[in-house]
Amino acid sequence: MRINKFLAACGVASRRKTEQFVLEGRVKINGKVVTDLATDVNEEKDRVSVDGSEVKLPHKHIYLMMNKPKGYICSVRDEHDRKTVMDLLPVKYREKRIFPVGRLDYDSEGLLLLTTDGDFSDRLMRPANEVPKTYVCKIEGMVTEPEIARLRNGVEIDGVRTKKCKAKILETNAKTTRVELTITEGKNRQIRRMFEAIGKTVTFLKRMAIGDLRVGGLSRGEVRELNEYEVDYLNKL
Repeated sequence: MRINKFLAACGVASRRKTEQFVLEGRVKINGKVVTDLATDVNEEKDRVSVDGSEVKLPHKHIYLMMNKPKGYICSVRDEHDRKTVMDLLPVKYREKRIFPVGRLDYDSEGLLLLTTDGDFSDRLMRPANEVPKTYVCKIEGMVTEPEIARLRNGVEIDGVRTKKCKAKILETNAKTTRVELTITEGKNRQIRRMFEAIGKTVTFLKRMAIGDLRVGGLSRGEVRELNEYEVDYLNKL
């Protein structure tokens, strides 16, 4: 098994991220630093370590759903000592090599997946797969149908037009507007920046669903394991 695939299967990180670890000289096989991405690992005989800690293939991967609250970083650790979503995990998961699948902004909340399966993460995050993610957001002031139509057709962010998306107004008045938006991309702070492109400010943002998998039933900060049907469904998106 190639070194990056092995590390991803061990739950170190996504396959793309583990490639960086190899190139940075942070990975050793049987005590020797490896920097060649073409290196193969003998799963039964080789001892592999990352940053000095040995990693092994898990007997069974873990797949979790979290209703992320605001005020948490979607990262395994934070260099500024801010709270991360790992702080919300039940104790039994704390020593596992679990990591978030993608990100939700510090000020955003809602459905977040966490796993030990790097390949699973890669499939969901790969732009070409266009996995749909649905959000509900509260916008400052009134939003009109023509403005929503602009979002549906794509707006420019840093000179690049976003892909077409689904958008509908849930309710509106002079002070605030609630909008449901489904996108198939994952640019940094994308939804907030999409609304900025039409002169609007997002004051609340919650991810409600990934595909047809919804966050309903979980309180803020609560975590549960995905069942086999849900994992199989996500693997096919």
